[in-house]
Amino acid sequence: MTRESYKTLAEKAAGQVMELMPWDLEAAMRENAGLLVLDVRERSEFEAFHIKGSMNVPRGILEAACEWDYAETEPELVQARQRPVVVVCRSGNRSALAAMVMGIIGYENVASLKLGIKGWNDSDMPLVDCRGVGVDADDAAHLIEPKLAREQIDPVRRK
Repeated sequence: MTRESYKTLAEKAAGQVMELMPWDLEAAMRENAGLLVLDVRERSEFEAFHIKGSMNVPRGILEAACEWDYAETEPELVQARQRPVVVVCRSGNRSALAAMVMGIIGYENVASLKLGIKGWNDSDMPLVDCRGVGVDADDAAHLIEPKLAREQIDPVRRK
């Protein structure tokens, strides 16, 4: 088996799924009350800020959440196979992979938010916290782009 990087996997997935720009998602949310916005970031990321009305299912439990008979089962998500679903993450990588997998397991109308919540925030679209309170775009920007620790950086590129 050939080794592929996370970046390469995400790029390949993005090439296989429909991607929406932030302003396209905003329009789709206005025009389609049945649209499900699925945020696959970790719970702590989601609680800090998210798109109002979105559902949080972390990427690590997505497949089980999409099926009946698992502790992670999310009934609304299981029943959304014919609904339009837009998957969201921080940058568009996890969401592209998630959208691809969802297509494989039977979701008929699934897309990924290109540029992720970062692109949404950069486009000045509204975000709320876990209490439903609006989050300032500048405050969100600092959390969206966490600083990497030295040991997280590829040794070849460390300065």
